[in-house]
Amino acid sequence: MFADSFHEINGVGLTCRTLDDFARRRGYPMLSVHVGPANSLSVNGSVVTCELQNSRIGFGLEADLRFDLLAFRHLGRVRAAFRQFNPDVVHITGPNSISLLGAKLSHEFKVPLLASWHTNVHEYASRRLGGICGDAAGRWVEEAVLGIVLRYYSLARATLAPNRELIQILEAGAGKPCGLMRRGVDCHLYDPARRTRNDSTIVVGYVGRLSPEKSIRRLKDVEEALERAGVADFRIELAGHGGEREWLKANITRLRDHGVLQGIPLAAAYANFDIFVFPSETDTYGNVVQEAMASGVPCVVTRKGGPAAIVTDGADGFVRGRDDFANAVVQLATDRALRETMARAARVTALKASWDAVFESVYRTYAEVASGTAETRDAPVTGPG
Repeated sequence: MFADSFHEINGVGLTCRTLDDFARRRGYPMLSVHVGPANSLSVNGSVVTCELQNSRIGFGLEADLRFDLLAFRHLGRVRAAFRQFNPDVVHITGPNSISLLGAKLSHEFKVPLLASWHTNVHEYASRRLGGICGDAAGRWVEEAVLGIVLRYYSLARATLAPNRELIQILEAGAGKPCGLMRRGVDCHLYDPARRTRNDSTIVVGYVGRLSPEKSIRRLKDVEEALERAGVADFRIELAGHGGEREWLKANITRLRDHGVLQGIPLAAAYANFDIFVFPSETDTYGNVVQEAMASGVPCVVTRKGGPAAIVTDGADGFVRGRDDFANAVVQLATDRALRETMARAARVTALKASWDAVFESVYRTYAEVASGTAETRDAPVTGPG
């Protein structure tokens, strides 16, 4: 597995770390290649880990994520580990410097290639450039980048994607079979029992990158809508990092910034939210939405993107368009009975999500790709775990 994120705090990193752990627990042989603090090769159970240090020549994609323009200087080191491991299938996670190494070695050693889609790179590029150069430039960039990404995914024998919309895009644009790879959630870590608050303040929370493609500035609209509705005692809490932090601090009055949280502190923050908001329209899935639901928090998400397939509108949260997104937050903030009913339903929904079931399906796809019989497959989310 050649992962574009592993140690980083994002959905791709979480998925890859959890898949790595699944392979180790099951005793499945895996060579895990990703960026690390230093060049190293280690063995832990059935997993061989090859970490590669980034050079200073490249460009930043996020605060903790870079595209290394000199990544191919590691080719000899990785080739040696690859040859010794002798894989049956190569799994790459996206168009990035590490996965390009995997694609190169897959071609060189004639090992079947599987590619999974985790990030809407084309929409991210559009949102960022559009904010600088205008919507027309943003749309042109989105189409151009999508074309490049689809050519990249066409290198694979089969692909995996986290939602139906992306499956259709990949099958039409890359011309290869594509299966559904959903995500699981750790319902032991993320648990309503971690709540410590018992005051009457309404806490609206957001967890994730603080970047333009997340439409994070809509939190200002949420604040204004709550004030217009006469909600006197509320605050908005953030956990994450990104370039929009200073704008949010300068423009949202009732803001509490937790910075980057992980593990139990993050789980406690979720449990202490009353409402979780996720205004992004570019997310392919929305791991943070499932984490909030597992914590017993109703969620408000947009109609576009993966989170809309996680939340059942009117049952465990709201799925809303831009115009009525903030109004849905107001409805939850002003109706305690509805909020509590949806909180219980959100937990029940999350309990049905299983990482093990997801990865069992991924391993079936590995076998199909290796044998040349790959076809589309839905990765279930229900089961033990």
